[in-house]
Amino acid sequence: MENQITNTITEEELARSRDIVSKITGYYYERMVGQRGLGQSLLISMIANGHILLESVPGLAKTTAAKTLTDAVDGKFARIQCTPDLLPSDIIGTQIFNYSNNSFETKLGPVYANFVLLDEINRSSAKTQSAMLEVMQERKTTIGGVSYNMPDIFIVMATQNPIEQEGTYLLSEAQLDRFLIKEVITYPTVDEEIQILDRIEKNVFANSFSVVNIDDIKFLQNLCKRVYIDASIKKYCISIVDATRHVKDFIKGDFAQYVNMGSSTRGSISLMEASKALALLRGRNYVYPDDVKDVAIGVLRHRISLNFAAMADGVKEEQIIEKLIGVIPAP
Repeated sequence: MENQITNTITEEELARSRDIVSKITGYYYERMVGQRGLGQSLLISMIANGHILLESVPGLAKTTAAKTLTDAVDGKFARIQCTPDLLPSDIIGTQIFNYSNNSFETKLGPVYANFVLLDEINRSSAKTQSAMLEVMQERKTTIGGVSYNMPDIFIVMATQNPIEQEGTYLLSEAQLDRFLIKEVITYPTVDEEIQILDRIEKNVFANSFSVVNIDDIKFLQNLCKRVYIDASIKKYCISIVDATRHVKDFIKGDFAQYVNMGSSTRGSISLMEASKALALLRGRNYVYPDDVKDVAIGVLRHRISLNFAAMADGVKEEQIIEKLIGVIPAP
């Protein structure tokens, strides 16, 4: 009890948190049109210091969104275009021989940044994907026997195109599990696309500037760890994740036959962390069951494996998760 009281978020801290979030979202939506789900998922990933997988066809502002968020927080941005011939050393770095002094020098790769955009990650080979998996999980790399730590704020934003699969390497379940959230981006509406053209015409991206700094993001991340989540809501998170492993016990009919594999324990952890980040985004220092419901699809859609029958019938992971949330009682 004493530890809980010590870790209670004060009103002053909560007020500062709201101010930081307000500045970031204001800057973001001055440049981005629509895509509220994308903006929220990016902020949740940043506050929870987790990685995010963005899926959509080309040209729907994934790179723009990532760069806009980086500019807003004055972070270091790196973009890596993934191709089949991309090597692990192209990402993490390598040792180069210096003939002038007959010694090897370490040249660090572009991955050492606060926000790393891996464009079309599924076009890189399995070996390169494996190297990135280690960086994402361990938050450090080893070059020539020496370890190099990632920055305190280190978020990988990977993109993939779900349509064009020729020459791609599907991400393994182990790598997918490293992403806190998977966000699926859809086409804008006609009205939103008109706004996009207007903003391009006004050249809104010409002047980029920061509205907060990296220390402010560290403050949000430390605050997120202290957001209160009741034991009953933790159990609710676990119940949802456990239900993905035993779908037949919760959903009757054909839908029960579609799930090949459910979420791992990392899904429960991610669901809790994302819920706490969303609660902080909403200006609260405690988690509601609705926070869990609102992040469940983004957190779990890439952790559930469906069989061929689901693909043939056009059933998506989101439908399974929605049905499970509908039958599991919230506290």
